[in-house]
Amino acid sequence: MILEMKVPSPGESITEVEIATWLVEDGDYIEKDQAIAEVDSDKATLELPAEASGIITLKAEEGDAVEVGAVVCLIDTSAAKPEGGDAPKEEKKEEAPKAETPKVPASETKTYATGSASPAAKKILAEKGIDAGSVSGSGKDGRVTKDDAVKAVPSMGTPSGGSRGTSRSKMSMLRRKVAERLVEAKNTTAMLTTFNEVDMSPIFALRSEYKETFKGKHGVSLGFMSFFTLAIVRALEMYPAVNSMIDGKEMLSYDFCDISIAVSGPKGLMVPVIRNAENLSFRGVESEVKRLAIRARDGQITVDEMTGGTFTITNGGVFGSMLSTPIINPPQSAILGMHNIVERPVAIDGKVEIRPIMYVALSYDHRIIDGKESVGFLVAVKEALENPIELLMDNDVKRALEL
Repeated sequence: MILEMKVPSPGESITEVEIATWLVEDGDYIEKDQAIAEVDSDKATLELPAEASGIITLKAEEGDAVEVGAVVCLIDTSAAKPEGGDAPKEEKKEEAPKAETPKVPASETKTYATGSASPAAKKILAEKGIDAGSVSGSGKDGRVTKDDAVKAVPSMGTPSGGSRGTSRSKMSMLRRKVAERLVEAKNTTAMLTTFNEVDMSPIFALRSEYKETFKGKHGVSLGFMSFFTLAIVRALEMYPAVNSMIDGKEMLSYDFCDISIAVSGPKGLMVPVIRNAENLSFRGVESEVKRLAIRARDGQITVDEMTGGTFTITNGGVFGSMLSTPIINPPQSAILGMHNIVERPVAIDGKVEIRPIMYVALSYDHRIIDGKESVGFLVAVKEALENPIELLMDNDVKRALEL
């Protein structure tokens, strides 16, 4: 019996996928549920499992875009499994040795005297202070041409013998979709960015005191993401316009906080979503961040886990970024950029002290978020991060950390 394997729908609104990599070869014997291909959609890379055991016949090439529901391969389920594994493949035939090209004795190679140069070549060499006798000519009877003179005096912008190779590779469907969305965000939003700085000393002190106890009890580290996520949830509740989107001629606001976390996966940028972050504790946020990061890293993230989101956090600081203007993740209206933490001199009560400082950036859609709201939102985030015990933990650290 010949089974036609069709492309399953990876998620709502996705109409086609791209064959990224075939994990098997045409004519291989495959087992049921074995991963036979990796397919790219505009949201994620997914594995395609075999629907039955048998001999596979491929019907699409790597790089082909195929519609959802189209046949990508055939499986002959009546074929018996070869003994000792897959059927042996034909050995490559030995190629006949190539005939050596006879070498011409050096004594028979014609050489030309140097030093005779054309008028144009002489002028170029004279301007650069080069003796014509030191330049090997390529013209008739060894005459130094203008081209020889130019090449003998490389200047900035002139190739000088180094490697100048290029390579070309096709962008994945996911990468192309990310590019389209970034251009869309720049072209369709009135995007502005406001900046501030955060003294991370209070968070450093809390992590130093409780991180070992926290990890020992909950199995996850007490990182920065839980503090930032809960500070953002608090600020979104104070400034609901930041937790809104434009839908045609209407503004759609949410009474929940689905926080998208931008992470770098093996196939490019992915943005999994922490659902209802307003209901999560420090432990809940850290556990969810770890779960989503692992799934993104291993290529197991699903379309549903990246769909939606009302606000995005991106952390360029893990790569060393000091300051940037993050691009809004449409159709959202705002995104917060975290950056690296650097010890800087700051004025505290009239004295200069060294503190761990992080610059933060809020990019927002000015069509629905006014400057007052954007600045107020970022200040609220800063206040919560610099006073986490009172504003995020209700003055009870152990209870907030569930210790």
